[in-house]
Amino acid sequence: MTKAMLIINPSSGKEKAPQYKAHAVEVLKSFHEEVVVCETQKEGDAAQFAREACLNKFDTVVSMGGDGTINESINGLAEQEFRPKFGLIPMGTVNDFARALGIPLEPAEAVNTLTSQTVRPVDIGKMNNHYFMNVLAVGAIAEATYNVTPEQKTKLGPFAYFIEGLKALIKKTPFQLTVEHDTGKWTGHAFLMLTALTNSIGGFETFAPQAKVNDGKFHIFILKDFSFPNILKIIPSLLKGELKEHEQVEYIRSSYVNVSSSEDLAVNIDGDEGERLPFNAEVLHSHLNIYVPAGK
Repeated sequence: MTKAMLIINPSSGKEKAPQYKAHAVEVLKSFHEEVVVCETQKEGDAAQFAREACLNKFDTVVSMGGDGTINESINGLAEQEFRPKFGLIPMGTVNDFARALGIPLEPAEAVNTLTSQTVRPVDIGKMNNHYFMNVLAVGAIAEATYNVTPEQKTKLGPFAYFIEGLKALIKKTPFQLTVEHDTGKWTGHAFLMLTALTNSIGGFETFAPQAKVNDGKFHIFILKDFSFPNILKIIPSLLKGELKEHEQVEYIRSSYVNVSSSEDLAVNIDGDEGERLPFNAEVLHSHLNIYVPAGK
């Protein structure tokens, strides 16, 4: 018997996620004999549901919610002996992972993409004992994301993070950083370090255009000087997809990264505050089979 689990965060998308439940169940029933619906009530529920789906050998797990819910679901699936195929219905503000995979940001359209039953092997990252699908960040922008209010998200969308990040960068001083990678070690002072798995960061799909969802590599950007004149130069480079070419950006491509600092810093994992430095991270290559639109 083929079985699918639908994980829903009912508070996602301004509490609109339940509106799409019936449609998602209908689509999943078109190619599964049984569909189980699990609604989250608290932090950690999505990860637990996903782990149970692995233990019970469900064929498919679909997560409907924002980046946090999808991140939790991936944490439940990662490195399990049996891993179902995974689908996501984006209901968040930024939805970087969906953008990178070409999944429509309109929930009903995203549900419809499941009908093609097209799956693609996709990398995820492992940082210490946590898993992530998009980005690790250290520095002012990483810290500023915690200050973005729901009202700002509603009004400005992804630009809310960008604006708060710029304000934070102008006020901050650089920090000491050491980054070990495939081909050596970088040591210096930086305002920001981003370790990306996909091309889309903070809603900017031009951030790392060279990044592919299953290339087995992190794409690491270290921003060394963020004085106001350099901000004005970096923004056009970002919008044109040429950030790695900027003279104040150190670009590294690596299958793993070990990051340390003499200062007390925390790492931002897919938008949420994580552990303090140091940290070790590695790419789990083609670790999950994820539903994508046909042709992607």
